[in-house]
Amino acid sequence: MSPIIKRRGEEFALPSKYLLFILTVLCTALIIITFNTNLFTGPLNSFAGIFVVPFQKGMTTVGTYMKDTAERLSSITKLLEENEELKSKIDELTVANTTLEQEKYELTELRNLYQLDDAYQNYEKIGARIIGKDAGNWYHAFIIDKGSDDGLAVDMNVIAGGALVGRIIDVGPDWAKVQAIIADNASVSGMVLSSSDNLIVSGNLELYNQGFISFSKLVDDVDRVRIGDKIVTSNISDKYLPGILIGYISTIDDDSNNLTKSGTLTPAVDFEHMNVVLVILELKKNIK
Repeated sequence: MSPIIKRRGEEFALPSKYLLFILTVLCTALIIITFNTNLFTGPLNSFAGIFVVPFQKGMTTVGTYMKDTAERLSSITKLLEENEELKSKIDELTVANTTLEQEKYELTELRNLYQLDDAYQNYEKIGARIIGKDAGNWYHAFIIDKGSDDGLAVDMNVIAGGALVGRIIDVGPDWAKVQAIIADNASVSGMVLSSSDNLIVSGNLELYNQGFISFSKLVDDVDRVRIGDKIVTSNISDKYLPGILIGYISTIDDDSNNLTKSGTLTPAVDFEHMNVVLVILELKKNIK
């Protein structure tokens, strides 16, 4: 508590730092007087022993406490600064570790893609990362990080997991847009691998909520096609290279014309979870 000093009927508090300064000066003066004069010899010696010496000891104790406190505060401040630096380094290492894990995951996924596409080993391919997609749960239209500078062109086929994803519909120097076969306006000329019967595979986002897309115009007079049969791209497709896996027949229904059949198939690609794809660097050659 600061001392209260009255002046002309008013009161004001003397700041503690000024009081400490005054007491320090007073203590120093008493020490100098004690060692350089005989003022405290004789009768005053007892006064000095009773009052001055304890006062000096008290000041020394206070000074030592304040010095120790200042040193502790300095150490705490230094520790806090070091703690902040360590936190910053931990954050940097966490980001770097996450990046390395992501790159490792994508590298592993690309290796798996290349191992799974043995059926298309005669085609030159390039891996690409998906960097954006249209709104919705499914990758029905998305952007990849490769473009014309990497040799990509419109209508090049895109695969993942050894199966058809879709085709490039737009391309820039370092990006390309892919339309997946599940998109509402997508259409693929397909073929039943076991019987060579042709059909048309059509995208349907609403139907894909159940995990299917539709097919139609299947001509199967002798009921050779069965549920579970593999569907691949046909030789007569104008946009897609032949023999790329599309999916597997899930249901078959007779059309009202009694001439063709339609139904659903399960795509071989998981269009909800994709990060990287392969682009086949070859266009379908059409004879006109």
